Amino acid sequence: MLTIDGSLGEGGGQVLRSSLALALVTGRSFTITNIRRRRAKSGLMPQHLKAVEAASAVGMAQARGAQLGSQTLVFEPTGLHAGEFHFDIGTAGSSSLVLQTVLPPLSFASASSRVTVIGGTHVPWSPSFHYLEWQWLPYMRKIGFKIRVEMDAAGFYPRGGGRVRAVVEPAGALAPLRLTHRGRLKKIRGISGVAGLEMAVAERQKRQALRRLEGLSKEAEIEIEIVALPSPSRGTFLLLLAEYENSQGCFCALGARGKPAERVADEAVDEMMDFVSTDGAIDAHLADQLILPLALASGTSELRTSCITPHLLANAEIVKMFLPVAIEMEGQAGQPGLIRIGVRR
Repeated sequence: MLTIDGSLGEGGGQVLRSSLALALVTGRSFTITNIRRRRAKSGLMPQHLKAVEAASAVGMAQARGAQLGSQTLVFEPTGLHAGEFHFDIGTAGSSSLVLQTVLPPLSFASASSRVTVIGGTHVPWSPSFHYLEWQWLPYMRKIGFKIRVEMDAAGFYPRGGGRVRAVVEPAGALAPLRLTHRGRLKKIRGISGVAGLEMAVAERQKRQALRRLEGLSKEAEIEIEIVALPSPSRGTFLLLLAEYENSQGCFCALGARGKPAERVADEAVDEMMDFVSTDGAIDAHLADQLILPLALASGTSELRTSCITPHLLANAEIVKMFLPVAIEMEGQAGQPGLIRIGVRR
């Protein structure tokens, strides 16, 4: 049984979620201590507990210490179980993070699975549903994963109530990725979305984003769609996708009570412009999220990220605990860098 210190790196929930996913894939048990120790509220919160419950269902696992506030967990999977799963976080906790915990492991089950998660779809500190759909999934499919997602309703903080459905087919052979030079900027696509608010808010977000992106309009076509999302909660977001010849970067900002629509747009554009100013082929969030699936592929992958983040460094350490892979990084933390992921010989 592996012993994992949950305070590794930023000491957040990613250490737990990656450990759960890797335990399901490898069949290895682990004990994790100091869960989310570096957070203001340490221990298992509802979304982390739901990730444990979801992993337990998928892996027919015993999970000792799986209760709110727990800082220690013993997780012992017995095998992957395909089927139909329904998980209700009960709060605006991130449905995307629960899905990213169980969808890659379910890809190694012997049959297809259907997963429904109720919770937050566009909430702080996690990838939005549209980030999964526009950025994460296209690259997962290039690796060889066969996953589809649909959103029936959006869920915003603090109410949540969003509903996402996923279908997972058994994966074929997994291939490495080489994303080192992004090439020419071809197009910027976006969504300005609202739920329970006037469409004028989405219009203002779009207008501000287009004004800020005027300098790039000579290089690339810019297209931002306005959408009204079905939702039991109120909220707003702006997502931008920068499409290059060889790769893409994705950036999302969320609204909040008292936060002007223009500021939402500015936050998304600022993130994108920070990315444009580097030589990164992919954004920092995607680099973090691809470490685990690429460690399961045959061959060597290379990723040039716009920033080597503490999340990325911690994720790499967890992956190396479970799998015989070498993960090398050229560059300093907080700066752009090159990541190599390959089987250790």
